[in-house]
Formats: sequence, structure tokens, C-alpha cells
Amino acid sequence: MWNIDLTLVDVAQVTRAAYAEAFQQVTGEPLVYLASTAGRTDSEIFYEFLARNDVDAESGAAQIADFLHALGEAFARRRDQLPARGRAMPGAPEALAAVAALDGTVQTVVTGTIMPNAVAKLAAFGLDGYLDLSIGGFGSEHYPKASLIQFTRMRAAEAHGSAFPESATVYITDSARDVEAALIGHATPIGVASGSTTESQLRSAGARYVLEDLTDQQALLHMIRGATRLPQAG
Repeated sequence: MWNIDLTLVDVAQVTRAAYAEAFQQVTGEPLVYLASTAGRTDSEIFYEFLARNDVDAESGAAQIADFLHALGEAFARRRDQLPARGRAMPGAPEALAAVAALDGTVQTVVTGTIMPNAVAKLAAFGLDGYLDLSIGGFGSEHYPKASLIQFTRMRAAEAHGSAFPESATVYITDSARDVEAALIGHATPIGVASGSTTESQLRSAGARYVLEDLTDQQALLHMIRGATRLPQAG
């Protein structure tokens, strides 16, 4: 399982613009103060925006569905900007291809991003073809990431007719919050220090395995094999 933002892609400029448009459309107030998005779902981020911008939080439950709908539309209008204003993270395409070549491996995502926006982010850089997005966990589901990890594992087993035990599941992410979610969701976290989180912070959160980035595919495969007890390459 992969996180998306700052693990596989960086589309922060487009995402921020979509957040701002959707927030103002739903609340009638400008999004002046941003909030940390790392490891949070789009629903959680909306509540953070409400608090940071002193907008009545009591109306948040009624507004969240409208916000997520508006966010999807705002992002869709900006899809053509993704290649110019965003990028695949260094080594991401090669890393996905390398993991896809491992026998018996299924790749998907667990992300706080709502599904249509997640698919758009990946497709913009040709990364979606390596992933079974039909079983992924998305911010559209209104569950914390630890639960999304567990649901994704169950969906994978049902879709592929094969058990995916906890000991054979890894979650690759740049976020310390995601590392903690992986441990709660009984997946082995592999940290990637490609975002704003340092290697020390990832390890403090519980990551035994940490990469500087995704450019060393052999190191990544070695970590996956170690985490899942797959035979190491000869």
C-alpha cells in the first residue's frame, strides 16, 4: 500500500488552489490559514480549516459532504494543470514497476485524498497502471487511515481470492502520522523522507525501515522482503 502525496507525487500547488475554492464555496469565507495535511483525510483537513479560520465548526458535519463534492469539482477543473504544476516524486515510476515485478504482490493506495482526486493525481503522471485502485482506501470513506488500511487488506483478499495477512502488508509513506496509522492497522510502515518529515521523525513514529527517497529501488525491495519475510534476491 502506498500513500500518494509527497510519496508518489507532489501536486501541492493545485491541491491548495482546489481546497481554497471549495472552502469558500461551501462556507462563504476565504481560506486564509492553511493547516497541515500530512497523514490527514480530506474530511479531517476541512475541520482543521474551519478551526484555523474561525469558521463555525458546529456546521461542519452538515457541510462536509458539500465540501468534498466541491473539492472534487474544483480539482477536476485543474486536472490539466497537474503535469505543469506538479511532478512525480523522484524514482516513483521505477519503484512502482519494481514492486509490481515481485511475485504475488498487489499494489494499491491508502490516502486521505478523495477517490476522484487521487485517481487524477496518479493518472497525470502515468502511475495508475501499476495500482489496483478498486481496492484502495480513500478519504471519501470518512474513516481514519488505520481503518482504511484494514479495509483495504480485506478488499484485496476478496478481490484477488487470496489471503493478505498482516505480516505480508506494508504501507509506504512520507508521513509520521501515516507510520502510526500503519502500526495501528497492523501493516509494516516503510518511511520515505521525501516530504517534510525527517528520517528521525519517521523512526520515532515507529518506522523500522526508512528510505531517503524512491530512487534506490533495490533498497526498497530489500526492505519489502525483510518486512514481509519474502525471500531476498540472490
